[in-house]
Amino acid sequence: MLLPGHLPQFGTETTFTMSTTSSPTVVVHAGKSFWKSWAFRGMAIILGFSVLLNMGLYATFRDYFARSPEVSERFLSGNSSTTQRIAVLRVSGTIMPPLTERIIRQIEVAAEDERVKGVLLTIDSPGGLVADSHQIYHALEKLREKKPISIQMKRLAASGGYYIAMGAGTKGQIFAEPTTWTGSIGVIIPRYDMSALVEKIGISSDPLKTGEFKDALSPFHPLTEAERKVWEEILNQSFEQFIELIDTNRDTLDREQARKLATGQIYTARDARANGMIDEIGFEEDALAALQKSLKLDQVRVVEYRSQPQLVDLLLGSKTENVTAAQWQALVDATTPRAMFLFSWLPGLPQSPAL
Repeated sequence: MLLPGHLPQFGTETTFTMSTTSSPTVVVHAGKSFWKSWAFRGMAIILGFSVLLNMGLYATFRDYFARSPEVSERFLSGNSSTTQRIAVLRVSGTIMPPLTERIIRQIEVAAEDERVKGVLLTIDSPGGLVADSHQIYHALEKLREKKPISIQMKRLAASGGYYIAMGAGTKGQIFAEPTTWTGSIGVIIPRYDMSALVEKIGISSDPLKTGEFKDALSPFHPLTEAERKVWEEILNQSFEQFIELIDTNRDTLDREQARKLATGQIYTARDARANGMIDEIGFEEDALAALQKSLKLDQVRVVEYRSQPQLVDLLLGSKTENVTAAQWQALVDATTPRAMFLFSWLPGLPQSPAL
């Protein structure tokens, strides 16, 4: 009989026997230690193989994710046999990673390729992060020192989308389609005040912090006058930088004219042209024809730059051109204070005209 306190030890072999005249009995045979058993050896081999495999995968994908996205080109139009190129780069979606890095890399490739004589940047974006918008602008600023840039606005080129359009400089032309929305010049930090709701359901916020303004944007209390003053100064500095960029890059607008337009308002293509915000109303083929004419090229090969899909795109189901994952990331990161050149009341959800 198996008695309490006499349980078989781990690594022994236990056999149960039945008798017609007595209660069940247990016969314990000394067996191999589990640590020397084939079961343990098998588990050790599997575990070791798994560790080595994961280390190998980590090393592989670490390098994969670390390197710059590779850029390929696709023939769009023109003479396929000539070496002289116009490169078309496309900004589509919210301006934030991973779109930022991909566009900057495409700009760098266009700058380095001696066959590329000019660049057309198409924009279909509600804007995005302040820092990312300026990073793209800065890359365009360096590119235009070598090659002319034209801009083609699609459905929406608002806020940060208009900001990067300034990368064309005073010599570049800005085209907009007849139904384009642009403008929304300004800066926004999305914030919600849930203090009334919190008080109603009986929740109190009592963060441990090292400074008065550490939780200044917390949704659990209204902004104090001191907090509002601090954040207004931060917003105003980004806003003034936006105005300065327009003044620097648009011969048709000076600082005061740009300031009058910078109410956050959206402008139609017709109003934008009347206000000097764009140069022409037309489609992509019109912008390409004008750029080719300015380059004085009889024959040209028009190519579209594309960043190769990476593993993260396949896992998240995003497309290189649309970067759906970035839209979701904007929602996930909504609780983190981020200044944005963004035409939207909620980050990551661009507002678009619909018929």
